[in-house]
Amino acid sequence: MKTSKNTFSRRSFMRTSGLAGGGMLIGFNLFQACKAKTEQTFIPPKDLSQLNYQDFNAYIKIAEDGTVTIFSPNPEIGQGVKTAMPMLIAEELDVAWENVYVQQAKLDTKNFTRQVAGGSQSIRQGWEPLRQTGATARQMLVNAAATQWGVAPEDCTVKAGVITNTKTNETLGYGEVVNEAAKLEVPENVTLKDPKDFTIIGTDAQNVDIDKITTGKPLFGIDYKAEGMVYAAVVRPPAFGQSLSFFDAEAAKKMDGVLDVITIGKGARKLIDAMPNIEAILAKTDKVVVIAKSTWQAMKAKKAIEAEWQNTSELESTALHNEKLTALLDGKDFTTMREDGDVEEAFATADQILERTYESPFLPHNCLEPMNFFAHVTDEKVHLVGPIQTPQWKAGTVATMLDRKPEEIELEMTRMGGGFGRRLYGDFVLEAAEIANSIRKPVKIVYSREDDMNDGIYRMATKYRIKAGIKDGELVAYHLKEAAVNANMYGLIPNFFPAGAVANYKVDVAALKSNITTGAWRAPYTNFLAFAEQSFFDELAETINVDKIQMRLDLLKKVDADADERIEYNPDRMAKVIETAVEKSGWGKQPKDTYQGFVNYYCHNTHVAEVADVVLENGNPVVKKVTVVVDCGIVVNPLGALNQIEGGVVDGVGHAMYGDFTFTEGMPSAKNFDRYRLIRMKEAPKVETYFIENDFAPTGLGEPTLPPAGAAVANAIKAATGNRLYQQPFTKFPELLKPQKQEILG
Repeated sequence: MKTSKNTFSRRSFMRTSGLAGGGMLIGFNLFQACKAKTEQTFIPPKDLSQLNYQDFNAYIKIAEDGTVTIFSPNPEIGQGVKTAMPMLIAEELDVAWENVYVQQAKLDTKNFTRQVAGGSQSIRQGWEPLRQTGATARQMLVNAAATQWGVAPEDCTVKAGVITNTKTNETLGYGEVVNEAAKLEVPENVTLKDPKDFTIIGTDAQNVDIDKITTGKPLFGIDYKAEGMVYAAVVRPPAFGQSLSFFDAEAAKKMDGVLDVITIGKGARKLIDAMPNIEAILAKTDKVVVIAKSTWQAMKAKKAIEAEWQNTSELESTALHNEKLTALLDGKDFTTMREDGDVEEAFATADQILERTYESPFLPHNCLEPMNFFAHVTDEKVHLVGPIQTPQWKAGTVATMLDRKPEEIELEMTRMGGGFGRRLYGDFVLEAAEIANSIRKPVKIVYSREDDMNDGIYRMATKYRIKAGIKDGELVAYHLKEAAVNANMYGLIPNFFPAGAVANYKVDVAALKSNITTGAWRAPYTNFLAFAEQSFFDELAETINVDKIQMRLDLLKKVDADADERIEYNPDRMAKVIETAVEKSGWGKQPKDTYQGFVNYYCHNTHVAEVADVVLENGNPVVKKVTVVVDCGIVVNPLGALNQIEGGVVDGVGHAMYGDFTFTEGMPSAKNFDRYRLIRMKEAPKVETYFIENDFAPTGLGEPTLPPAGAAVANAIKAATGNRLYQQPFTKFPELLKPQKQEILG
């Protein structure tokens, strides 16, 4: 049991008993609250339409019949937080999960500090305050029951929404005391459960939206409709580096369902000076917009518009990027992010030097649900609805663009059909708001797949060069260089493994500026870096002629994370996942026709080890299984956790094997899936997952298993074919996927 001092103010913990039909509504500022002064039939909840809950960012509604409604504050992008975050509250509230109804909360800019989906941080950041939320409500209910019985609260126990008087064995349900509880003071101290007493946390919970998802009920932004709503489709530049010079919309205006044709771009250009960012840069170009009665009519009409574009900056190509990135690696114009010891001296005195360069392409996000957003601008307010990972950022940006007060922006979040970082950036929100401000009608902008891929924000093309110095059979120097398109936006992580394990260690980054917009892609910073580093470690072990696993473990023994506060990973937890992966994967004990590749990695606060099993079928490597060991602390929802882990692995394997996206004269190589290769269902490997059990607070899960997956496959392919892979996607180099020819002796 853990006693937690309540840091809620009366402002951050609000209660009201004035609900329709009675009951209690409890709202918290979940994240400010943690700051230092720095077969049971489900009963649907009562109608909440009369409640004004805009001053809250999370709620517990307890009705007189005992039904509990929990409002989930963070955007749901498929990472499962709409299920897992309410589980934290329900655990400490001590209510039967099957009697909980979950509802998505709106944006609340007054009380939240992190109403964001990104970085695999939602559960980690909400672990303590969300539990405190439930525990505080539970204590208030217990206090109300104790008062009714005339006993001390300590004489009461709670289980599944029922309070028991231990002196008389009388019981009261939450619904029977909820109105009295609403009148009590907020307790100063609450007791959090010991993990061994959890009944909800650590159990499998189905996605709370699963019925709507599987039956196709309105849930996603693409489903949203409003009375009088019209639709917008946008004619966009065919290449980066071009702007609109002329258009003829007469034919489009005559088409069935078309209401108007306008241009946008001025609003976003205004933002460039006020708050320069990627989305403003992408949205600033003048674009032609078709307004119609349906999405189909709008998209059909935009094809009838004759537009001419002029070159305003260099039309860049992948060949040029490759040339310039190599020049950056060869040059000296770097920003040093970490430097230990004397790297140059260590290289000068080394017995042997190993140096390798690794290359990755741009990648689009390819969310299943294309970008879309609803906007309605009136004199009174700006109403925004749709799928966005950063609602507060978008609301503030729209307020600046339209010269509106922040409190005039009302933003509702829908479930997202994928995001992976693309929906961190709301260029489509800016477009919707600018269109709505111009036509003064409720409007939804909808991208086509071609819009998504042709006018996107991409994972940056990157080259890594890693250099290691070896002396007396030991690694004595390590120098990692990054040269990437727009790398100043997303640089390296300098304090991950092997930082602290090598006395002479240096990390440098250089940026190639580009008019091709780049940004966060699933597991930013690390999605390709893990492949480069872990492939390099395997080759380094071969060069030194030591065991690959033991070399990693020996390096971890040299790390003193207590003495170096910069170190972000835990060497002991890392060693544990390595040792467990060796055991669970049957490392070195597989049949001769199964080739294995090993990696260990840390990112998004989580330690992971993966082993890929590859076989040769018709002379080609096929990934059959990936064994994954994860230390993410306490697992809140094992079923949801497995989904994240398996999805991350399949995503990582698929993009490493097949993902390729190039530019020629500013135009992307693929505009739809007929030319962009994604992993197929039959190609997805079996994923076998093991969790390290401990009582550490939860860490990230949406992203950590993706980065090491490509490296595990690359190392397994090396074992199968004898060939090292230094570039992604692997299938772009078919000659390296064939086993080396063996010389016939005798």
